[in-house]
Amino acid sequence: MSRPTPPPAVRRLPNPRLTGLGLSLFCGLVALVLGLLTDALFGSSGTVYGVLFLPVCVLTALWVREGDLLVAPVVVPIAFAVGLVPLADGGDGTGGRLMGMVTGLATQAGWLYGGTLVTSLIVLGRRVRRVRGINRRVARNRPRP
Repeated sequence: MSRPTPPPAVRRLPNPRLTGLGLSLFCGLVALVLGLLTDALFGSSGTVYGVLFLPVCVLTALWVREGDLLVAPVVVPIAFAVGLVPLADGGDGTGGRLMGMVTGLATQAGWLYGGTLVTSLIVLGRRVRRVRGINRRVARNRPRP
């Protein structure tokens, strides 16, 4: 019996598998673009940036390669900080910008923790599923007496 073919929309969904470096670039660049867009359209709203950042966290956890699963929860907080650079309200100079970053990270910590938690839970689920699959294959290939 053959399996039914999925509808065309389902077959065309992207399913890339990114390495650790590719994942870092993807997540960091998307977070930076989101930060720039949020600054331009919504006037440095940290809440809008946080809400837009959560889907990036989900995609990061889903698109990482099986071998690089543990990289995703590390990349997400770094990317969040990169995306806050355009949103950092500070005075003139490097010190003012740095204080704006620290303030932004402190006031938006809920979104940072939430995104990291979502990413970690998805990665943990994928890791458990992978280990169970490996254990099943080993048990199937084990010779019986």
